[in-house]
Amino acid sequence: MNTGPDFPGTWKPNPGSTVALFEQLRLQVIHQVDNGTLPPGARLPAVRALAGLLDVAPHTVARAYKELEAAGVVATRGRNGTVVCAPDERLGGLSAAAAAYARTAKAQGATFAEAVKLLAAAYDVP
Repeated sequence: MNTGPDFPGTWKPNPGSTVALFEQLRLQVIHQVDNGTLPPGARLPAVRALAGLLDVAPHTVARAYKELEAAGVVATRGRNGTVVCAPDERLGGLSAAAAAYARTAKAQGATFAEAVKLLAAAYDVP
């Protein structure tokens, strides 16, 4: 298993931002996963260790990790720590939801273009 030794690198949360610290961390992990800096299997630092590195409270890191796990971006594996999930693991739930949406759209007579338009509109809603 890889140990993501460069995470978080030089990145630090911005305490002056209107974005909550846990959300900044959550977004940074997602960004690094998406660009390959944190590959599947990379182990993230322990909550207390990362909190110390970032100079934030441990519950800030714990909340970010919890939300990342709920989204399927990472998985907590006991003594093996928190690791980055492979894309197929991350997107499994989303794939099932997409299949359900497609079935519903077809059942209601929507064309593919109409279904995509509705999804795009829903995706952009804050």
